[in-house]
Amino acid sequence: MATLNINGRNHDVQVEAQTPLLWVLREQVGLTGTKYGCGVAQCGACSVHINGEARRSCITPVGSVKPADRIVTIEGLSPTSSHPIQKAWLEHDVPQCGYCQSGQIMAASALLAKNGNPSDKDIDAAMTNICRCGTYQRIRAAIHTAVRTKA
Repeated sequence: MATLNINGRNHDVQVEAQTPLLWVLREQVGLTGTKYGCGVAQCGACSVHINGEARRSCITPVGSVKPADRIVTIEGLSPTSSHPIQKAWLEHDVPQCGYCQSGQIMAASALLAKNGNPSDKDIDAAMTNICRCGTYQRIRAAIHTAVRTKA
């Protein structure tokens, strides 16, 4: 049994300690916005925030998450989809297929929480998520727009 604080609510889950957080989020808690992509932390589709840090949930064992840790999924980023990153994503029509976008948005919002005015180089270094559609230029533009609109 583990107690997880997810999007501000405590959830008691019955899982083995080595179970990846991704599967607990999707199958136990029912939050399916966090996607399974590769299962080896390469693609970033499964990115969530743990205490404000973007983390790949596919390789994060539930046993490594403490009850006091705050987990935020795409569903918890903004209940009204009004986060500056979410608005900028729409403005720049970032997604094509959309599969990677929840992970991209979580990575971008974590970046802006740490660096309120990232350069292109900062964005390229922080945004390690893979987009098969290749919308990287729109992702970068959306991050810059989010910086301008939240100021």
